Amino acid sequence: MSIERELNKRSGSKCELCAATENLKIYEVLPTKKGGLNESILACSTCIDQIETPGNEDLNHWRCLNDSMWSEHTAVQVVSWRMLSRLRSAGWPQELIDQMYLDEDTLAWAQATGEGEEDENKVIHRDSNGVILAVGDSVVLIKDLKVKGSSMVAKQGTAVRNIRLDHDNAEFIEGKVDGQTIVIITQYVKKL
Repeated sequence: MSIERELNKRSGSKCELCAATENLKIYEVLPTKKGGLNESILACSTCIDQIETPGNEDLNHWRCLNDSMWSEHTAVQVVSWRMLSRLRSAGWPQELIDQMYLDEDTLAWAQATGEGEEDENKVIHRDSNGVILAVGDSVVLIKDLKVKGSSMVAKQGTAVRNIRLDHDNAEFIEGKVDGQTIVIITQYVKKL
């Protein structure tokens, strides 16, 4: 059975966050380990747009998290926690976060994107154009880069998918080029 059919069955053909029934899509909750059903949710385009565009949230739309945060599905819990953390300055989301219980692994997954960190402590990674990068994004190299410690040269135009962020340094990301994991300086990439 396909992931989409399984998600429709699991959710009753409703957005697992707000219960909308139209414009439903599979949303993969990054970073993934194996992908698939347990790392995906069925969400409406409104929820997905607001998840992927920080600062564009409709606070009243997310009151639905009062129900979805109690989902038995880990991926739904993770997205609920991330959105509540992003909106916590409004007051009521912080109250809901205080009620949530996530086991250690689930909380680590939820925090992997940097959501929930205090703004002054948060390391923000930006590409050469100033666009914010997140775990799991895809970037393209804008310059040929010699890889230290090897004879490899990562060519301009090479796409690097599913990047990871260095949580200590805003200038470094990691990704695979030609099957080899390398550290890349953010000023030499552009988000796809």
